[in-house]
Amino acid sequence: MSEFGPATTVRRRTEGAYDVDLDPDWSIGDKPNGGYLLAVIARAACDAAAAPHPLAVSGHFMRAPVAGPAEVRVEVIRQGRRVSTVRAGLWQEGRPFVETLISAGAIAAGDPEWAGDPAPVLPPPADCPEWEPPNFPIPLFRRMELRLDPATHPWPGNGNPVIRGWIRVRDEAEPDPLLLLVAVDAMPPTVFHLGRFGWAPTVELTGLVRAVQAPGWLRCEARTKAVEGGWFDEEATVWDATGRLVAQSRQLALAAGS
Repeated sequence: MSEFGPATTVRRRTEGAYDVDLDPDWSIGDKPNGGYLLAVIARAACDAAAAPHPLAVSGHFMRAPVAGPAEVRVEVIRQGRRVSTVRAGLWQEGRPFVETLISAGAIAAGDPEWAGDPAPVLPPPADCPEWEPPNFPIPLFRRMELRLDPATHPWPGNGNPVIRGWIRVRDEAEPDPLLLLVAVDAMPPTVFHLGRFGWAPTVELTGLVRAVQAPGWLRCEARTKAVEGGWFDEEATVWDATGRLVAQSRQLALAAGS
């Protein structure tokens, strides 16, 4: 079993309440990665709704939890045959930290009916440097390997807030669609290209899981459309090893130095 499975395990304590242990190895610095938190919450929500997959997850981050025991509180708002709507929140020490609204159901099998832009052409992973930011620990990358396209590498920045690269779990386990929620939030902040180096906390993140990924490397692209008043948007798109689009996201975050 992948290390991601145990790291996102949820244990039903009562109806609507799940105990979790936030794994410190899925963190940025000493704070759990936002996509990882959404994956933990979505696992509990899908269990409560008896649904196999999260289709859309919208999370609002009120404060950053720490690794260790926490609770997911779940309310199934609507139980449907094709899609269920679930409200779920992450609580720690009696306070809410993340609130989400989740559409849960079954990801459609088979080929897409229509696909837009193809996956970007990148150098092979062996020709892309592994992301290792200086003087800042990222435990997440003990579990995931991120290799960035040299043309979009954020050091020292090129003025164009677009970053592309390859990502995979280091244990090369069987694909888990919940891992795609981590992948959409694993790239360095695109505003590094604008000289905004430092912590970029997410306020809201919506992730769409479009397909179950094929085994192998995921190809990722993150880009920003605007930076204004200290806030920036970031859109991420993820394709699997076959070139199929498997996940999308958009988030609002606070640029470093704001």
